[in-house]
Amino acid sequence: MHFLGLESARVLWNYRVPLNGWVMSAVHLARVPEIIQGAGSLDAIGTTLAAQLPRGSAILLLADPGLRASGLIDAAVAALRRGGFGVLVCDDVQSDPTMAQADAAAQLVRRERAAGVVAIGGGSAMDVGKSVAAVAQAEHPVSHYGLCANAFPAHRLLSVCVPTTSGTGSEATRTAVLAAPDHSKVWLWGDELKPGLIVLDPVLTAGLPAALTAATGIDALVHAIEASTNANANDANDLFCHEAIRLVVANLMRALDAPADLAARGGMQRAAMLAGIGIDNTGTAIAHNIGHALASLRPVHHGRAVGLALRATLAWNAADDGDGRFAAVAAAMGEPREAARAPAAFERLLRQCGIKVSLAGEGHDAIRPSELARQMARPENEAMRRSNRRPVSDADLLAFATAVLTAN
Repeated sequence: MHFLGLESARVLWNYRVPLNGWVMSAVHLARVPEIIQGAGSLDAIGTTLAAQLPRGSAILLLADPGLRASGLIDAAVAALRRGGFGVLVCDDVQSDPTMAQADAAAQLVRRERAAGVVAIGGGSAMDVGKSVAAVAQAEHPVSHYGLCANAFPAHRLLSVCVPTTSGTGSEATRTAVLAAPDHSKVWLWGDELKPGLIVLDPVLTAGLPAALTAATGIDALVHAIEASTNANANDANDLFCHEAIRLVVANLMRALDAPADLAARGGMQRAAMLAGIGIDNTGTAIAHNIGHALASLRPVHHGRAVGLALRATLAWNAADDGDGRFAAVAAAMGEPREAARAPAAFERLLRQCGIKVSLAGEGHDAIRPSELARQMARPENEAMRRSNRRPVSDADLLAFATAVLTAN
């Protein structure tokens, strides 16, 4: 299946258009990259890129280290070489990647004059790949662009994302999250980060362990729920979000029970990509604020972290559903269209897919609720707090932190 790029993504606030006596808010959906999906899509990547880059040019392949044993890195290298490209391999991208990693890869690209960057793996590899492609044409370090402090270079390298998990949606967004030297999670944002091509090959996710299938699937679900219910949400973007929710509910347990089922794996890939489009358009909210704050204090998988955070906040948010957005989420999950149904449906799936709700006994006991609440209030997490549809007070931050840390 081959989807051509669409023009897509943000709400233009304070821009209202009169229409036959009615006043409506204008919605602008952001650019969506070209998307190729189907079993075996990775094998054709060299041929696909041969039409866009000079033959014989170098391409940097950024990959998760765990993919080496699976043979996927060798398969990607072979596919790129069949397209006539030289391949530089960087396969040591760690989980929760750092700015230093991205800077080192960008230096390699500059030194070898690479023409493009292909990132294969989960969100970590894709965030590094997107960042390198965006910054490599200038000499500034990645930190120069953190939190939109400075504009990206005018020219960027061709960027390709090949996800091997189904959750982060990073392949469809103009954001990247990298760890600063103080371990804080720093956002980079700009259309320069968005890849030119997304390759969705469900074969690449068939070997994903059950725990990662579950955590990444929950990540996609949280993205779709928050993007369709936060203060920036709009009906046009809901088309992506609600379909993502339906796809997760329909396919996550099947992907866990029958890991080689490519239809279920493909459904989860589409869900993650659509949810990525959703957050690219309207962002996330308080669950991601908590998830990022928690992970900056202790190593907790992002999907699990935001899942626990949504569990702790969804009922509180859904209690104030004047516009019916949480009721629509419940309906997308196969429940009656009632906001109060959404929290129970989410927690049921969270537990059913094996996510451990309690953090007890995992080395996180030393985190105090007040410490987590302070982290949630840091500047790098402020945008997610402000995007929550229901205003979040400092007292609410402490209550949510306590709920996450004491859950069982």
